[in-house]
Amino acid sequence: MNLKTVLTAETISLHLKGSSKDEIINELLDILVAAKKIPDRAAAHNAILEREQKMSTGMKHGIAIPHGKSPTISELVACIGISDHAVDFDSLDHEPCRIFIMTLSPVEKTGPHLQFLAEISLLFKSSEKRREILNADSAEMIMRILSE
Repeated sequence: MNLKTVLTAETISLHLKGSSKDEIINELLDILVAAKKIPDRAAAHNAILEREQKMSTGMKHGIAIPHGKSPTISELVACIGISDHAVDFDSLDHEPCRIFIMTLSPVEKTGPHLQFLAEISLLFKSSEKRREILNADSAEMIMRILSE
């Protein structure tokens, strides 16, 4: 999967303002709504929260990947948000997060969803990539880093 087919400059935000898990999730949903990627914000919000209740999507190395599946989504959508400050996201390593990648996908399609999550997690295993993302000064720069 090519991340550039899912992400665009308008689905990347460099300065998330939220200071809690709920605020970050809402900001990421707002990005997808503004980019006209999700038709039903409430359904998308419910899908994300339902997944979070099963297990936190706060991973390691300051990254969280809130995700879910919704019948209102016709194809995989995603956005990336970077926070200027660390936010507690109930991460596996108990460390706060600054890089947030949200993805929503159709209920009946598992392939693209799993492929996207696998590609993102491989990409962010690199401490160099994480540092580059955190230091990026434009959405276009993040797109370049992700496609290298």
